[in-house]
Amino acid sequence: MPSDTTTASVGDTARAGLDRLWSRGTAFLGCPIAIMGGAMSWVSEKHLVAAISNAGGFGVIACGAMTPDLLAEQIAGAQALTDKPFGVNLITMHPQLDDLIRVTLAAQVGHIVLAGGIPPGTAVRAVKDGGAKLIAFTPALSLARRLVRSGADAIVIEGSEAGGHIGPVSLTVLAQEILPHLKEVPVFVAGGLGRGEAILSYLEMGASGVQLGTMFAAAVESIAHANFKKAFIRASARDAMPSVELDPRLPVIPVRGLVNQGTRKFLEHQAETRDRLVAGELTKDAAQLVVERFWAGALRRAVIEGDVETGSVMAGQSVGMVTEEKPVAAIIQMLVDQAVGALSARAG
Repeated sequence: MPSDTTTASVGDTARAGLDRLWSRGTAFLGCPIAIMGGAMSWVSEKHLVAAISNAGGFGVIACGAMTPDLLAEQIAGAQALTDKPFGVNLITMHPQLDDLIRVTLAAQVGHIVLAGGIPPGTAVRAVKDGGAKLIAFTPALSLARRLVRSGADAIVIEGSEAGGHIGPVSLTVLAQEILPHLKEVPVFVAGGLGRGEAILSYLEMGASGVQLGTMFAAAVESIAHANFKKAFIRASARDAMPSVELDPRLPVIPVRGLVNQGTRKFLEHQAETRDRLVAGELTKDAAQLVVERFWAGALRRAVIEGDVETGSVMAGQSVGMVTEEKPVAAIIQMLVDQAVGALSARAG
């Protein structure tokens, strides 16, 4: 039977092995644990972001539809709660994107994530000229290479298992398509991750780190309403489903969330709108706008007001692994322990 000293030695070696595997990610982010917080609108604000960074990870503020002034307040609030590095996620379609970049750079935030579309060249240049590191999302290897050529310092590949707006391909496939071939910059993986062993497997495939959102949404430090957190804790992976497109004439951007009354009403709303389109009561553009407006304010209703019946409860499929409200530090430590445990078991 191995002695306590031997067991400790194996554990130390395993932790050192984990640190080596994500060393490129930790060096890039400037933190000891290469776990980025996913940018979740209304959830990833100063309290949760600071908690993730204070626990050794890398918090990311979700700007979403914030005004420049509100973003400045959130950044200042996070900086008051942590002296550790964190990033800001900006949506490329935001009408004030240039102003948001200026606000972020003025606050000396070192990492900017441009999400929601291909970053405009002007935005890329502004980030780079401002001295910040640029992180971009990609659903394909060809686009990843294009983004790197244009100036992206790191890439995130997010599988369809993730919560919120999703693409059509799972992380399992994306990782196989991209990780062996993209070596120029650090690549972070996201979507459906909820255990350290899974994180370890992607690091061994070549990932530099991971991004997690759903696992942190119901954390103690999350400002989400108690009803929102309870919905996460009660849910299984099968409850987190992508929104359904009823008619291809009215395209729906897939959003993964917990099925509720709002989900069912959305189908009815699409049917009613389609009938009005067919009857000539609405043009195609007007009908599309009517469909898109259905969820306006629905995420805030769920997260802030606790309306988990008609609101939008965005969640990834890892929601089934959210079993209780835990501090962020405990969540990160659990993931690290699981990864180290898997490495230790091999050594044993």
